[in-house]
Amino acid sequence: MKRLSRIALVAFVALVAPAAFVAPAFADVTVKGSTTSKGMGQSGTMATTTYIKGNKMRTDTVTGDTTRTMIFDVDSQRMYSFDSKKKEADAWDMQAFGASMKNSGVDMGNMKASVKANGKTKEIAGKTAAGYDMEMSLPATMGGANGMKMTVILTGPMWIVKGAPGTAEYLGFYKGALEKGWIFSDPRGAKGNPGMAKAMAEMHGQLAATGGIPYEQEMNVKMGGEGPMASMMAKMGNITSITTVQSVDTGTLSADLFAPPAGY
Repeated sequence: MKRLSRIALVAFVALVAPAAFVAPAFADVTVKGSTTSKGMGQSGTMATTTYIKGNKMRTDTVTGDTTRTMIFDVDSQRMYSFDSKKKEADAWDMQAFGASMKNSGVDMGNMKASVKANGKTKEIAGKTAAGYDMEMSLPATMGGANGMKMTVILTGPMWIVKGAPGTAEYLGFYKGALEKGWIFSDPRGAKGNPGMAKAMAEMHGQLAATGGIPYEQEMNVKMGGEGPMASMMAKMGNITSITTVQSVDTGTLSADLFAPPAGY
């Protein structure tokens, strides 16, 4: 059970980490930050670095002595995943994967989502951020259209900086990606929990609608539903993560960053 919960927590971070760290379509941006997560009996802090060049994004997440990398190429509809311990990379055709997700049993018509300004402000990384409250719920099934009925619930405050470096690029990147039905998560995790993956995709759209970049985001995830598995997950409690931006750099990035290393 501990191994299962550790895998679930790492998969959750892989789902949410890109949400706070995306930017350009015509400039290069490097965003460094950290994500602290806890839930399912596990907790930890991971260093994150996100690189953006045009319509390509790379996210590096450091856990212990291992760096896990995900590369999203929106124009070619390809996604790559690899880590620093194995000289091999997984690759996916995201257009085909997106088509398969349409038959995942997730009822998007019954999704409830809102991101509302709360009138608060906060200083983060030398910027003044405006406070927003997010609430989202999505009925779904686990294990396909005929699987166990679940409800994915996301809540938490976020702090948005407007006019910061990369803001226009951030909005342009997400607009193009969402128009193509892009899902910012590892397909292996998304297939196991399509409701979570689609909820995260919707959250990205809600974030873009704020007109700024999230410099800090707290996310509480709870899954409830019917059956013994749903009951067990409810008893295990929420999964919580806090992602915070530490620095933003707009220097030019090498194109080699956005492909698996030579020899993989």
